[in-house]
Amino acid sequence: MSIHSNGRKMLNLQLKDRESLYKSYLSFLEEGGLFVETAETYQLGDEVFLLVTLPGSEERHPIASTIIWITPAGAAGNHPRGIGVRFGVKDEGKLHNKVEKILADMIDSDIPTYTM
Repeated sequence: MSIHSNGRKMLNLQLKDRESLYKSYLSFLEEGGLFVETAETYQLGDEVFLLVTLPGSEERHPIASTIIWITPAGAAGNHPRGIGVRFGVKDEGKLHNKVEKILADMIDSDIPTYTM
């Protein structure tokens, strides 16, 4: 974690394969969002800046996000500790659309995710 020039905490999220993207994706958010494993302490509503690398790509997608979910250490269901973030409106759905395209045939899967 580092601090972005605008004072937001900055996190780097590298999703190496479709399965990790699927497990991290917050499909229930209209704007899109991702779960980020972290031991750092955050509060709901905190703003963070993500640099997201999607599977099969070296490109880093910068996106301003807001924390809408917190999974504490030792959570039920053996879920990892971390935060769920909602993508900001400045992205205009670009990252959300890329994720949906990559996961097109998995979106309605019953495979457990990091949040549900």
